[in-house]
Amino acid sequence: MSVEPVRPVSASGPVSAPIVAVEGLTRVFRRRGAPALTAVDAMTFRIAPGEAVGYIGANGAGKSTTIKMLTGILAPTSGTARTVGLDPMRDRRELARRVGVVFGQRSQLWWDLPLRESFDLLAAIHRLDRLRATRRTGQLVELLDLGPTLAQPVRSLSLGQRMRAEVAAALLHEPELVILDEPTIGLDVLSKARLREFLIQTRREHGTTLLLTTHDMGDIERLCDRVLVVDHGRLAFDGTLAGLAGTVGARRVLVVDLDRPSEPLHGIPHTQWLGAEGEGVRQRLAFDPADTTAAAVLAAVSERVTLRDLSIEEPDIEDVVRRIYSASS
Repeated sequence: MSVEPVRPVSASGPVSAPIVAVEGLTRVFRRRGAPALTAVDAMTFRIAPGEAVGYIGANGAGKSTTIKMLTGILAPTSGTARTVGLDPMRDRRELARRVGVVFGQRSQLWWDLPLRESFDLLAAIHRLDRLRATRRTGQLVELLDLGPTLAQPVRSLSLGQRMRAEVAAALLHEPELVILDEPTIGLDVLSKARLREFLIQTRREHGTTLLLTTHDMGDIERLCDRVLVVDHGRLAFDGTLAGLAGTVGARRVLVVDLDRPSEPLHGIPHTQWLGAEGEGVRQRLAFDPADTTAAAVLAAVSERVTLRDLSIEEPDIEDVVRRIYSASS
């Protein structure tokens, strides 16, 4: 399968220098008494200023290893990486001033201190003057609804509160690029929605570039313009989410609960009826986002039956990757 070319954000005017540029990026782990493991294999891509890019793949595909090389935690075995125009290994101090990073499984907050003191310490680390630090902290606290938690030790925060605090910490110094590694992992629906809306607003108001790794297709759909799919360290797809769905036939599933038993909902345009439960009270319809929308399917269903509840099942990312490789083999 050929990889789609990278497209700039705007076709008009000169194209800005990329925020992220990797060329032939490779990382090999060598272990005593065991075969060498190639975690990232000759990766090449670019991310333009202001883009929001989803970087997805199965566990062990090489996502986190790539992020660590982009942020100067790991050195490449070969190839090059430039993040905001800097060499991540050589320029780590300057890079930290211009990039914000959130690792879903690792914290940059001080566990035993009140959240407010973590923000104060981070402002000092980034050398923000008092006025700027106060203004920026206030903005983030308001937008992420963190006011009631400022006096609490970080260890006492719920997972949703802590992840919102982690995002605030990563954005405190107003970075050009924000790298989010599984930021919504384990969050409930409301916490995910709050975090996604905040990131959308941040990008709209500040032109912040986002690079997001996730197993949640909802994150990709709500936040990203472009998707990079990686498997076994190699880039398998570079394009839009609609293009990805068209490539592998990935479908969403609308699950509807009706107010009474009903005949199968055959014949809904652009859908495939998958089955029913409870004498037709719950029914499942698959659709391709390239052909229609959930709203259009829902409107067509509502013309025939009365709905009591509904949900949407997103394509599984690991299944999407599997389909890509099946199609190309």
